[in-house]
Amino acid sequence: MNDPIAAEPIPVALPQSNPTSGWRRLAALIGPVISIAILGGALWQVHALDWRTLITFIPTSPWIWIVLGINYLSGPIGDWVIFRKLWKIPVEGIFPLVKKMIGNQILLSYVGEVYFYDWARRHVKMEGSPFGAVKDVAILSAIAGYAMTLLMLAMAWPYVTKFGFGINGTELQWSIAIMLITGLAITLFRNRLLSLPRPDLLFVLGVHMVRLLVNTVLTAVLWSLMLPAVPLSSWLILSTGRLLVTRLPLIPNQEIAFAGALALLGGPVDKTHEMITVIALFITAIHIAVFIAMLLLDLVQRERNA
Repeated sequence: MNDPIAAEPIPVALPQSNPTSGWRRLAALIGPVISIAILGGALWQVHALDWRTLITFIPTSPWIWIVLGINYLSGPIGDWVIFRKLWKIPVEGIFPLVKKMIGNQILLSYVGEVYFYDWARRHVKMEGSPFGAVKDVAILSAIAGYAMTLLMLAMAWPYVTKFGFGINGTELQWSIAIMLITGLAITLFRNRLLSLPRPDLLFVLGVHMVRLLVNTVLTAVLWSLMLPAVPLSSWLILSTGRLLVTRLPLIPNQEIAFAGALALLGGPVDKTHEMITVIALFITAIHIAVFIAMLLLDLVQRERNA
């Protein structure tokens, strides 16, 4: 005879799938995947670097390295000032901001913002999602670039008409129209596009403007240190022209235009080409060295915390 108690089925708790935990696990991979992608891009840049030119033109003056270093860090420092005010991020928050800059320049634009958003979501305590602030800072960076370009264009207009800087009249008109329309559209629809309070938006815009001005001046100073035979005033004009060419929409970045303008200013054309190429190589090499150093630092820190 069967025991009725033994015949009772024992309830078994089946594992329940939690879609939220799945998304969290997937989101946790964003930072490492982007870091691996940036490392791959950095290693590819190592392969593509012209090491012979890089070693041949290594500067001996410490002032060149100091100005280059300050100019290199001006972007991350500006971002740190912004997010320090918005989120009270610690001093070590400068490291993910440097990674953000390297990711944007080695891989694709705004991939660095995705990386920094993932870092902020995991390391910064704040009210609400950090996505809105990261988005606003990125949008205001573009607006600050347009505003500074228009301001520089107005100030340097006599030199633009005299030296050209490779800017075509029709392209210039359309570029100005695009910047004005974009700025007007963001102003009109700022309540839908931007989430930060108005005082914070003005602060962010101001920091971006100062950063662009510092970058333009330091670029001229760096060029002057590398080619001291050319007056600093000429380099300031050329640096302004470069800002216009690289920031104006629809205007191609033509390095030859800078050399042509410098020739009119009385500077050496061939050495200018060489100098701009060498600086670009130095910045790429710094990207590679800094990113690999930060990865090693992360590994050491994880080993200590283990």
